[in-house]
Amino acid sequence: MVHDLYQMTNNKKEALPFKLLYITHSEYDKNWHSLTHTHHFTELFYIVNGKGSFVLPTHEIPVQKNDLIVINPNIEHTERSNFKDSLEYIALGIEGIAFTLTDNDPYGLFTYQDDQDDILYHLKKLLYEVEHKGTRYEHVCQNIIEILIIKLIRSKRISIEKSEAKQLSHAIALAKYYMTQNFHDPITLDILARVSNINKYYLVHLFKEELGMTPIAYLNALRIKEAKHLLSTTTMAVGEISHITGFSSQSFFTQAFKRETAMTPSTFRQQQFTLVDSH
Repeated sequence: MVHDLYQMTNNKKEALPFKLLYITHSEYDKNWHSLTHTHHFTELFYIVNGKGSFVLPTHEIPVQKNDLIVINPNIEHTERSNFKDSLEYIALGIEGIAFTLTDNDPYGLFTYQDDQDDILYHLKKLLYEVEHKGTRYEHVCQNIIEILIIKLIRSKRISIEKSEAKQLSHAIALAKYYMTQNFHDPITLDILARVSNINKYYLVHLFKEELGMTPIAYLNALRIKEAKHLLSTTTMAVGEISHITGFSSQSFFTQAFKRETAMTPSTFRQQQFTLVDSH
């Protein structure tokens, strides 16, 4: 008979200083993109299917099935699928820690390609827990995230450090994330409340308290930001830009744009092209 006994040390482990803000499972069509954005927390993306890229101010990082993408706090980026493939991924928002590559990655956004099956298994377990909300599921989720982070640390390429940032409520993080990814679709306060899993009136209260504006004002600001980019870099008609950025009509788009910039979209475009020509 063989009897192996492995004694565990009784040293108390130090809890990892993080908070899971959200987990989402998303699939987007070909040629989809999110808005350029930053956030004060770390994001992990696991590409379940498809191909696409993460766009930084200076370059793009291509991604494909089974890539794990780490995005550290305050890194300006956007995600997009390509012209031939849709993009399906699981994303986590984690507040309180940042990741560092041992080979001194300069960008704060990098891909990890080891232990794919194991990582996907734990992510699916995480999704199952948040969807079914069994007894003490929050504790189970916390433990699963710790397992994932420890696996990344074990790779010897990645270390973690504490990330100081203002605390953001789960509801606000979920609503902001949803708006950034789906700004071109019709979005109402009822939809945001359902996504955030709280009463819509309390959601408005939290937004005003934490961000100083209502959810719809924040959404319109995101859409105006994308409209400015399209007006400055394309020759698309104003009506088409209005539709692409999610406004219900061109007249409402023009009103919102003028309220934000003190000029019409056409005047803004003319000003931008004049600035380019002068240089």
